[in-house]
Amino acid sequence: MKLLHSLGFFVVCLGLVSCGETNVPSVSSPTQPIVSAPPPSSKKEIGLIMKTLTNPFFVEMEKGARRAEKELGVVLRVKTAAQETSIEQQIQLVDDLIVAKVSAIVIAPGDSQRLIPALKKATDAGIKIVNIDNRLDAQAVAQAGMKPVPFISVDNEAGAYKAGKFLTDGINTPTEAAMLEGIRSADNAQQRAQGARRAFLENKHVKLVASETANWKIDEAYDVTKSIFTKHPHIKLIFASNDMMAIGAIKYLQETGKTKVKLVGYDALTEALREIKAGNMAATIDQQAAEQGYQGIMLANRMSQGSQVPAVTIIDTRLITLSEAH
Repeated sequence: MKLLHSLGFFVVCLGLVSCGETNVPSVSSPTQPIVSAPPPSSKKEIGLIMKTLTNPFFVEMEKGARRAEKELGVVLRVKTAAQETSIEQQIQLVDDLIVAKVSAIVIAPGDSQRLIPALKKATDAGIKIVNIDNRLDAQAVAQAGMKPVPFISVDNEAGAYKAGKFLTDGINTPTEAAMLEGIRSADNAQQRAQGARRAFLENKHVKLVASETANWKIDEAYDVTKSIFTKHPHIKLIFASNDMMAIGAIKYLQETGKTKVKLVGYDALTEALREIKAGNMAATIDQQAAEQGYQGIMLANRMSQGSQVPAVTIIDTRLITLSEAH
């Protein structure tokens, strides 16, 4: 009897141990199904930092970047500052993308030097960098201990020269000209100023009497144009380094009845094409903003895969006059 009693006790214990190992089978309620947590996204993330979205040029740039995002199947994180002069905000956006651990950053920097320390931090974190639109200062990049950064843009000097030649062609009597410059610490602003100035100098009848910065902005360009004409009321030619400033100048010219001034801009914004059709603007330069955004993301993706990419990619510019302003 003792043997049978002991055997029964052993069987009961074995059953309890077995139940303990399976934690007692549970039955799911039909009204509360068990849902597995979705796996984390394995898609590559690429950051795009632009100067602002208040300028339609960068709206077009984002469209091109989104096209690349769709083709590649990556996740695009688009970041923009409030204004083109908001450099500290752009620096913070670089820091944000470092924290987000993106694979690459494509940046159109508002300043050619001040963004470099933040971008160095990004490269130290293993993030690939592609520079579009406005070129980073190569010497400052080297001094920061960074490798050369691949650059995608247009030949801004050549594009502005093309615009300046269009302004000065056919001028054979003494004529005064003015220029509205972009942010002077930005390489693209410097290149455009040089290109337009070269075209003015080639025509002995043209004298550049004023060259002032309006920092890419409409309202500032209006005020600067007003100031320039107060000092030089006989100006007949204006080169604006972007269409936003051209639009600000047009506003002043229309308000004051100065309809004989020939004005050329840069960017081929929809608003500028409208002004060309209306006869308020003679021409603009198309630098294919969408293509810059597209190529930037494509290049960043290749770099993040370990591929070699060109040091410089130049996109063509086109002079848009009334016959091309659709």
